[in-house]
Amino acid sequence: MPNRIVFSDIDGTLLNPERELSAYTISEIKRIKNTTPVVLISSRMPSAMTHLQEELQITNQPLICYNGGLIIVDNKPTHSTYIPVDIIDALSGFNKDQKVHISLYYNDNWFVPEMDYWANREANNTKVQPTVKPIQNVIKDWKNSGKGAHKIMCMGEEAYIDNVFDFLKNNFNETLHLYRSKSTYIEIAHKSISKLTAIEILLNTHFNIPISDAVAFGDNYNDVEMLKAVGVGVAVANAKPEVLEIANVITSAGKEDGVAEYIKNNIQ
Repeated sequence: MPNRIVFSDIDGTLLNPERELSAYTISEIKRIKNTTPVVLISSRMPSAMTHLQEELQITNQPLICYNGGLIIVDNKPTHSTYIPVDIIDALSGFNKDQKVHISLYYNDNWFVPEMDYWANREANNTKVQPTVKPIQNVIKDWKNSGKGAHKIMCMGEEAYIDNVFDFLKNNFNETLHLYRSKSTYIEIAHKSISKLTAIEILLNTHFNIPISDAVAFGDNYNDVEMLKAVGVGVAVANAKPEVLEIANVITSAGKEDGVAEYIKNNIQ
């Protein structure tokens, strides 16, 4: 039976023009939440997702953060894959001539070198405030504690971002997944994880539901694998052309309550 469990991307998919949950979306997810689990899946950090869970009254459900790099069940990390600190150190060294903002994320910690334009923009979008800490200090702490980054976000002028992208691709292509969500952004994760790998882990270890019974919603390149693999892959109308091409269903745009529209018409 399809539509036994829902996985939904957030940015570009679930939120309205104010980057918030609409009353329609909240109503439809609340309607099904007791019989159909709804799991949020995003490149965001946990605290940028939990306030949405609270509004939807689905705080009892797992969270898939950092595009699959961190899975949280019952408020505890159950699966964690991070980028080695040596790569962060190399990136920091290369960036001295590039002037790119580098945000570092581990679990529910977000570190920025300063509250510049990029940090303020992300804080506004995600409703989370970062910790200001020099990148070399973060690297030193993580080396001592055996940690790494669940996600690295590079933001800056397109020419500098191009240079950083080429540097990482040429030197760490076997380890890193590089995702250009915008021309001025690079989202960096470990290559071994994805939204799909996280869904498979949760379905097998927590829900005991076959992937053929899952529905997933998305809009961007990092959603393609999961949309192709689930029973029903739903693209919002504003999705990238490559996403629209592989989707089983195309619903209304994310900003026009496309997720809520599909749920209303297909999940009882």
